[in-house]
Amino acid sequence: MTGNLAVVGAQWGDEGKGKVVDLLSDRFDVVARYQGGPNAGHTVTFDGRRHALQHIPSGVFRKDARIVIGNGTVLDLAKLISELDTLIAGGIELDGRLYISDRAHVILPLLARIDAVREALLGDAAKIGTTQRGIGPTYEAKAARIGLRVGDLADRAALVEKIRSLVEGEPGRRLRLGGEDPGDPEAIADEAFAHGRRLAPFIADTGLLLNDWMDDGRCILFEGAQGTLLDLDHGSYPYVTSSSTVAGGLCGGLGVSPRRVHAIAGVFKAYCSRVGSGPMPTELLDGPEGFGETLRKRGREYGTVTGRPRRCGWFDGVAAAYANRINRFDAVCVMLLDVLDTLDEIPVCVGYRLDGRAVRSFPPVVADAQRIEPVYERLPGWKRDTTGARRWEELPQAAQRYLDTLGTVIGAEIALVSVGPDREQSILKPGGPLA
Repeated sequence: MTGNLAVVGAQWGDEGKGKVVDLLSDRFDVVARYQGGPNAGHTVTFDGRRHALQHIPSGVFRKDARIVIGNGTVLDLAKLISELDTLIAGGIELDGRLYISDRAHVILPLLARIDAVREALLGDAAKIGTTQRGIGPTYEAKAARIGLRVGDLADRAALVEKIRSLVEGEPGRRLRLGGEDPGDPEAIADEAFAHGRRLAPFIADTGLLLNDWMDDGRCILFEGAQGTLLDLDHGSYPYVTSSSTVAGGLCGGLGVSPRRVHAIAGVFKAYCSRVGSGPMPTELLDGPEGFGETLRKRGREYGTVTGRPRRCGWFDGVAAAYANRINRFDAVCVMLLDVLDTLDEIPVCVGYRLDGRAVRSFPPVVADAQRIEPVYERLPGWKRDTTGARRWEELPQAAQRYLDTLGTVIGAEIALVSVGPDREQSILKPGGPLA
């Protein structure tokens, strides 16, 4: 595959996008992330070492790739600097490679605290299940036109006034209602200004750079965060993130034309998982000895950022087809196939019934989505270890049949299969769209 490629999560996030981006990034000149913030943890494993990233695109470990954090992201400056320092200490060169958009919005500490206050006020029954890192309040401030952008960090005097307006305005009011002090504008500005000076060598007009590089014939790998079913418009609202996670979101999130996206790869787990609240039709609520716990333990289903245990269930083909309909995948990547190696039988959801009638798509109303009855096709397991497979034909016939079934219900061609966490435990399908 030549040209510019978007890598998009196709479920509820945590699908394994970081591994896909890392694996493919040696084919591209630039890796650019277009949305989300430190709520989105990507994990990359190679040479037996596991690397967790939050802000930085997963292509950072390919030494020749340029790395872009786009205007559609939101940044926790202290966490970003810590992440940079960890990479530099590990021998990763960033000078002349990393570019941070001057239009990206900043997660101020007072905005991060709003998340925790809000979730506490909602209570267990109604809470969204956010990571409480200030992502939502920062995107809210952006939409309300009162947010702070990376480009604002260079002028301390103006910075103080912008932060004062947040402290004295609606964000500060919310904190005070929750019994919290929003903080001193001068002190907040001093910290943000210092962070800005530390990041100054990396700050740039990334939209201009990306378009210049594409004009020069360079190829871009566009990296998304979270997943399609968490998209603000198309996900299981209101149990969603605060940005556009679908392929179309990259155009606004990076400042590039849709005409410059040449192909889209959707990333799925071989089953489903979800963190936080919200409907999940194929979730397994079968207790500590059931398949849900088996999937959780074998897949190490705990959040990269939060450490929270993920809810697990069978592959949801209806939701997968819905994700394909929105994004129109040219290639499908199926991750964590090896997690299913021990199972005798593997159900795949191929239909929904709601109040006794068939429905074709993921319902927009939460109350309906929570009443969905999955219709399953049951496939034989392969009962063999797949972690050593490196070629398609080395996979058991039953595993190949399972993958073919997923491709059929998704409605797109499978191109890549992952059979373990390491970079090398990956299979590109011969003749496939990513081969």
